[in-house]
Amino acid sequence: MQKIVFLDRDSLLANVRPPAFEHAWRDYPATQPGDVVERLAGATIAITNKVPVRAADIARLPDLKMIAVAATGTDNVDLAACRERGIVVSNIRNYSVVAVPEHVFTMILALRRNLRAYCADVDAGLWQKSSTFCLFNHPIGDLAGSKLGIVGYGALGHKVAQLGRAFGMQVCVASRSPVQDAEVTNMALEELLRTCDVISLHLPLNEQTRNMIGARELAMMKPTALLINTARGGLVDEAALAQALKDGVIGGAGFDVLSKEPPAADNPLLGVHQPNFILTPHVAWASAGAMQTLADMLVDNVEAFVTGQPLNVVV
Repeated sequence: MQKIVFLDRDSLLANVRPPAFEHAWRDYPATQPGDVVERLAGATIAITNKVPVRAADIARLPDLKMIAVAATGTDNVDLAACRERGIVVSNIRNYSVVAVPEHVFTMILALRRNLRAYCADVDAGLWQKSSTFCLFNHPIGDLAGSKLGIVGYGALGHKVAQLGRAFGMQVCVASRSPVQDAEVTNMALEELLRTCDVISLHLPLNEQTRNMIGARELAMMKPTALLINTARGGLVDEAALAQALKDGVIGGAGFDVLSKEPPAADNPLLGVHQPNFILTPHVAWASAGAMQTLADMLVDNVEAFVTGQPLNVVV
């Protein structure tokens, strides 16, 4: 009989159906790193969304056969240790191809049209005191005719490109993998940073991508450009971005992710209180439909592993 432990059940607001095989299942609303070994003792299948499962933990869990990650990113799991032990790691793919791109464009539109600044003006009574029927306190830009740069061109990047074209944007892509898409323009990252009006990140976090956008890269961007990150917070040097926003190096930024979540009180981006910066609490993926799709795929992965035909295998 399989023993399944979900380490952070409260991270998924959806119905998780029981797997179609004999099992014992235990949920924990959340788990601190120091409690991982105790809670997974005797478990054959661990489910984690963001709780780290490190090499030292894996070494103390002889019964563990599978880690089912309830997300796409697997940087919270020591994949090398799993590979050495023969532990299967599966993730969830393409469950949020509607939710995340819609969030990306929610941020882009709000920033380009200065919605936060105008709402603040109304709240402050400035429109009510205007001598004309409208208020022109902040510049408003159109998306049509501008360049959208997408860094990373997987399923989410493709959908963002599709929405960009619908808005009349020219789509440019920087990707380590060859891009066979006649509707986009391939560019090196530096050229994309220098020439695009909006840049959206869609990459996994690893040693090659950590802090790939720092002060040097931000300085390459147009002073009116927007940087959007719904992927992983560690892709961007947060202190450098905070300074760039304060100094007007770029036009604005929309972030749904930070390098540590939940963030520490001293995260530099928490101190940026400007209308050209939007920070949301890692919810781009979290529409009701996307979460239910994730939950269904999660159980599909577990069931496939038990039948000996694992799906969405990372290692």
